[in-house]
Amino acid sequence: MLLGCIGDDFTGSSDLGNTLVKAGMRTVQYCGIPEVPADPAVEAGVVALKTRSVPAAEAVRQSLAALDWLRAQGCRQFLFKYCSTFDSTPQGNIGPVAEALAEALGADAVIFCPAFPAAGRTVWQGHLFVGDRLLSESGMEAHPLTPMTDPDLRRCLAAQARCGVGHLPAATVWQGVPAIRARLAAEAEAGRPLVIADAIRDADLVALGQAAADMPLITGGSGIALGLPGNFARAGLLAGGAAPWQGQPGRAAALSGSCSRATRGQVARHVASGAPAQEIDPEAVLLGAATPRAAADWALAQDGLPLVYSSADPQAVRAVQDRHGGARVATALEGFMAETARLLVAGGVSRLITAGGETSGAVVEALAPGALEIGPEIAPGVPAMRAGAGLVLALKSGNFGAEDFFAAADSVLAGRA
Repeated sequence: MLLGCIGDDFTGSSDLGNTLVKAGMRTVQYCGIPEVPADPAVEAGVVALKTRSVPAAEAVRQSLAALDWLRAQGCRQFLFKYCSTFDSTPQGNIGPVAEALAEALGADAVIFCPAFPAAGRTVWQGHLFVGDRLLSESGMEAHPLTPMTDPDLRRCLAAQARCGVGHLPAATVWQGVPAIRARLAAEAEAGRPLVIADAIRDADLVALGQAAADMPLITGGSGIALGLPGNFARAGLLAGGAAPWQGQPGRAAALSGSCSRATRGQVARHVASGAPAQEIDPEAVLLGAATPRAAADWALAQDGLPLVYSSADPQAVRAVQDRHGGARVATALEGFMAETARLLVAGGVSRLITAGGETSGAVVEALAPGALEIGPEIAPGVPAMRAGAGLVLALKSGNFGAEDFFAAADSVLAGRA
């Protein structure tokens, strides 16, 4: 294994796997830290954790354990993958995890860049944009778990890091690899080893990746990996090629727990199309009036692509959280979706689509597939994945995908597109 990756959630990890496969690396996503060695043919391994919203100390512990396993596989470089909207509270995990990994690897300077232009995420003058809006005006300011109210990534990272935070401006990135390396060295020398890098184009991410060829650790969204496979290819280390994707026949279902604008639009499109859909009331889940068995039985009785969703307006979700507590509501809904997924697969569903990082993580933990083969791209950042001989998955971050995502995903998973 050449590149060892640690993802802080399952959808983001599949997003990264998608980027690496498209760039020519044989990539496998591991659901949690494996207990056995990797297949020697794997060139990039992505250990998917569910650490985005856990206490920082626990996120550090799990990430270091993942690092130990990846180092044992012989990895030459490591990547810490977090969300392209930098989801993390001032007490949160991106800074502590990155610093712990940097210390373990002896990294003098570390790039931080969540940019993903294909999905509208860009970093300019240290500020994160979603489309033409600052992060704090993109809808992420209303996220129920990690509200992002400050678009200045330098301030965000400084609030949770011990080390100084520097900046690599776009003007320097555009000067090419030598200028990037010089700026990184200067920032580290000035006591700012954690460096927010601007990137507004894929070419900027490729340049950052090329400049990081000899760096032990790099961090960011999936876009930061665009330039890394080329480094290994130029060194003659990649075998090239990937197994052709085989669509999965059988029954399909979709689960959505994301409250993002994009996912709510996708749910609305699915409902408006006349496809079967059932909304889940969080309070009914808490009271036991809505059960996974009832949801799964309903879905299994439908034709086409049934959707079970709890993707309400953030204000409605917040009202429920205010009454019952945010952690309790989140845990209940994740558990509901996870058990529903387990029952659906046990009932014969062979194509399963999930929307939302926390929902997808809970579902994958419940299904425990071990390793996921990365297949073709459904939408930017969302690949098809095979979890075994009879099950394929699409795990979507909340803000990804076009309005027809659910139908489009099922077409790819079935091999119709």
